[in-house]
Amino acid sequence: MSQKLKAGIVGGTGMVGQRFVQLLDGHPWFEVTAIAASSSSAGKTYEESVQGRWKLDTPIPENVKSIVVQDASKVEEVAEGVDFIFCAVDMKKNEIQALEEAYAKTGTPVISNNSAHRWTPDVPMVVPEINPGHIEVIEAQRKRLGTKTGFIAVKPNCSIQSYVPALHALREYQPVNVVASTYQAISGAGKNFNDWPEMLDNVIPYIGGEEEKSEQEPLRIWGSIDNGQIVKASSPIITTQCIRVPVTDGHLATVFVSFDNKPTKDEIIDRWRQFKGRPQELELPSAPKQFITYFEEENRPQTKLDRDIERGMGVSVGRLREDTLYDYKFVGLSHNTLRGAAGGAVLIAELLKAEGYIQPK
Repeated sequence: MSQKLKAGIVGGTGMVGQRFVQLLDGHPWFEVTAIAASSSSAGKTYEESVQGRWKLDTPIPENVKSIVVQDASKVEEVAEGVDFIFCAVDMKKNEIQALEEAYAKTGTPVISNNSAHRWTPDVPMVVPEINPGHIEVIEAQRKRLGTKTGFIAVKPNCSIQSYVPALHALREYQPVNVVASTYQAISGAGKNFNDWPEMLDNVIPYIGGEEEKSEQEPLRIWGSIDNGQIVKASSPIITTQCIRVPVTDGHLATVFVSFDNKPTKDEIIDRWRQFKGRPQELELPSAPKQFITYFEEENRPQTKLDRDIERGMGVSVGRLREDTLYDYKFVGLSHNTLRGAAGGAVLIAELLKAEGYIQPK
């Protein structure tokens, strides 16, 4: 494209905001032109605002260091300088809902990393390889908000990306019962080991709200559009346990599944290896060429070795075998702040741009 779209990052000083900054550095379609955060950061350069708080292992990109951080609550001022925004704020749910709708009503598309609008009936919650058609509900949302160009689209919980893509590739065999335990990195809480030393040599068997999200959000992703709203699917039945483990990045899942029409092991592996979605068809810049990678080795995937597969945008599976209670069991892995958070949101923005929903103002 001859001219890059102007992207804003609202909530740009937190861990996910920093990932957006990192991923958009040199992006072929998008350029960061505005960063907004709380009033305490407003007025500082971006470099000053994250001094002592930069959590990534790569340096702050040069092209954003001198951007003056704006006050995220001054919606009109921020929206004026961008074509669309990514949102990753740390606020109460009702405050996030109001803020994101305020940006959308200025005619600004909002790609949200937050959970606040995941169950708003006319807001699409998208994994681009799985349910790209859900973006069609945006037309109904625009009518409700009274805008021709603005809207909100959200990404789902980062934990489900470790196992839902693997199940989605097998939907033709009708999975009916799923048990999943997720082992989630501390970056999922926006922390590293310097912030959270009590996680060293420790496992915490509880993450607030995570199990409900992990059980219900897949059903919304597999749902359908009816009368301008997304109606969640009724199956499969999913039960989960979500556990915090002492790793920096990467959510791993152990999964048990039964099917109405049980496939063979070879059929499962073939479906995983052959699966492609809309991002691969469109050759979107952030799309992994191989969405799902299957490992034959008994000790893979491993978080440290495999979380960065396909630049962190791929999903890894392994240890597929038959089970005594369920039909099969396997292990899945995804990078929670790349595929699960910021990278997944960037891929959604690329899909929306390619499909004509995001355009220059």
